[in-house]
Amino acid sequence: MKPLTHLLAALALACSLPLARAQTPPPAEQPVQPTVERRDVKLPRLPSTDFEVGLFFGIYSVQNFGTQGAAGLRLAYHLTEDWFVEAALGQAKVSDEAFRRVLPGGVITPGQETLNYMNLSAGYNLLPGELFLGAQRALPTQLYLIGGVGTTRFNGQRAQTFNLGMGWRVFLRDEWALRVDLRDHLFPLDLLGQRDRTHNPELTLGASFLF
Repeated sequence: MKPLTHLLAALALACSLPLARAQTPPPAEQPVQPTVERRDVKLPRLPSTDFEVGLFFGIYSVQNFGTQGAAGLRLAYHLTEDWFVEAALGQAKVSDEAFRRVLPGGVITPGQETLNYMNLSAGYNLLPGELFLGAQRALPTQLYLIGGVGTTRFNGQRAQTFNLGMGWRVFLRDEWALRVDLRDHLFPLDLLGQRDRTHNPELTLGASFLF
């Protein structure tokens, strides 16, 4: 009986091998490994915009002497995104034509005198905004407050000056901006025998380069 049993077991095993081969899934094909060529990437050198230099032109109104043209130079350093410091040199023409109608010889010599000022100020940027040029383009803008101290020289006198005001900066590009500034220069003036503190507003339009 044992040889018969061994024979039957061998037949059963032989019959099960083809069925097992049929149920075994074929091996998966090896996926294609892409060949990526690595290259050296040169990081861009982004320009620093901490410094700002610019020219400005506008009008300067000297109390009791009317309004004349003004021009000057500004240099600023941006400490943070909110705070900046600025030095400004400016010049304006002053005329005493109105006084010459009443006082012989006027009050300043000659009839048209130059006013020079130098200020060191601190500014604070308010919330940024945008200026829309049509439906496809918008320029970033910045509204700021500014104030500081300096000196003013006029008709042989030199006086300490405080300036307060605000401005609006429009960025044409990352490096170029247009500025509109409105400031009041406060300094004492003695031209009529009495020393008075005067208010002298200034409105200017300027262009700045940031680097």
